Amino acid sequence: MTKASLSALQNGSDIRGFAMDTDLHKKDLTEESVKLIARGLVKWWDEKTVMPLNRTTITIGHDSRLTGPAIKDWLISVFTEYGMNVIDAGMATTPALFMSTQYKSFKSDIGIMITASHLPMAYNGMKFFTEKGGFEHEDIEALLKLAEQPDVLIEKPLKGKVTHKDLLSEYAADLVDKIREALKVSADERPLSGRKILVDAGNGAGGFFADKVLEPLGADTTGSQFLNPDGTFPNHEPNPDNKEAMNSISEAVLKHEADMGIIFDTDVDRSAIVDKKGQSINRNNLIGLIGAIILEENPGTTIVTNSPVSDHLIDFVEAKGGKVDPYISGYRNVINRGIELNNEGTDCALAIETSGHAAIRENYFLDDGAYLAAKIVAKEAEMAKEGQSATDLISDLNQPVETEEVRFVIQTPAYKDWGNEILDRFALWLKETEGFEPVENNLEGKRSQIRAPYGHGWLLLRMSLHEPKLVLQIENDEEGTISGIKEKLKSFFYSLEDLDSSKL
Repeated sequence: MTKASLSALQNGSDIRGFAMDTDLHKKDLTEESVKLIARGLVKWWDEKTVMPLNRTTITIGHDSRLTGPAIKDWLISVFTEYGMNVIDAGMATTPALFMSTQYKSFKSDIGIMITASHLPMAYNGMKFFTEKGGFEHEDIEALLKLAEQPDVLIEKPLKGKVTHKDLLSEYAADLVDKIREALKVSADERPLSGRKILVDAGNGAGGFFADKVLEPLGADTTGSQFLNPDGTFPNHEPNPDNKEAMNSISEAVLKHEADMGIIFDTDVDRSAIVDKKGQSINRNNLIGLIGAIILEENPGTTIVTNSPVSDHLIDFVEAKGGKVDPYISGYRNVINRGIELNNEGTDCALAIETSGHAAIRENYFLDDGAYLAAKIVAKEAEMAKEGQSATDLISDLNQPVETEEVRFVIQTPAYKDWGNEILDRFALWLKETEGFEPVENNLEGKRSQIRAPYGHGWLLLRMSLHEPKLVLQIENDEEGTISGIKEKLKSFFYSLEDLDSSKL
């Protein structure tokens, strides 16, 4: 593996690549590259700590992807070669792998989740944890640099041991205890009796939530779908941000007359909700729902989210006495901002991206889709006693009349430089164009309020986190206005070179 090919596997604060050949891409998450990454992690750990390798325990789990078991075996072969002890957790979730560093029965020094989140089946990757939380961008960068160095510095002790433990069952039992605690019931009570709650796991790793969390609490989960792990993802993309996926769980809720539906992504670090009317509660509505719950428990707290947050959501939170801190996209960025605010003395109990990555302070600021769902399930059970639903908490969250997202492909290798120049030009265009009021001090991209003659709303143009694209998002509260806004925007975008504006 070359230096360039290894570094290309970095995806922010985790590792991601092709674990299968496709028509367009040759696999780069190979046995060779995985073993190099494993050796890089050994060296990184050896430099960061004084713990002997033969006293180090690593827990490894994977989601339903077909390539997960092979990657796990390659990792284990390297770690045990260096004398490290490995707990093979089998099928697991990303939040559970972090919790393996907290549970006394595991006592993991490092947790590794093999996943590529919601991406297609050809992808795979790795997320890393210590007891302090997930790896940062800088940790992955350092790990990969060490992986490129000759393997000569570390003395290899006796071969490490491999044990097998059911992490997912312990994690599920922990969630059951937390829901009972939230509802102030005893360990043998079934507080969800009489409630019908469906789960859609999208054939990822989240099927456990139905039979290991909801059913022990008394819920009827009849009608839950796609619970069996299947790395070909035959039914729909396991992604709460995907319209087809949300439509699928919405239809199931209506068909089975359920009280609620819950959908997870592949590795269960994200989730979304469907109410009994089949209405999707994701993106800004999900922020509003969990935000309302968190604000009841933490009056006046600040909620960190990312730049595409809607004006309506900001107004909603402020009306409830809270504050919104729009930050830079990327779940680690949002989580770290929440931690930073608390360290500075600003109360922040929730950090959540519009994509659904929700990290709650009481839960280690871990983006945990199952914990998010558990919080909402508990609130739903509490409010049901009064004939209400948890989604009533967002009944006064205004909804935009029209929304649209347009992605522009930047067609030059120096896409970051050209993308930033386009953003600077766009800022000038906004200032000079009637109907647009640029938002000052916006941290990511260029945001503008939209006024007459183009209705009433906002737009945001920003760089994509991981692709050579510019992302344009528009919301408006007057019907039939976005088409006119797009026509006006053509006068700016159509004059630009090396930018595919055809989607506009």
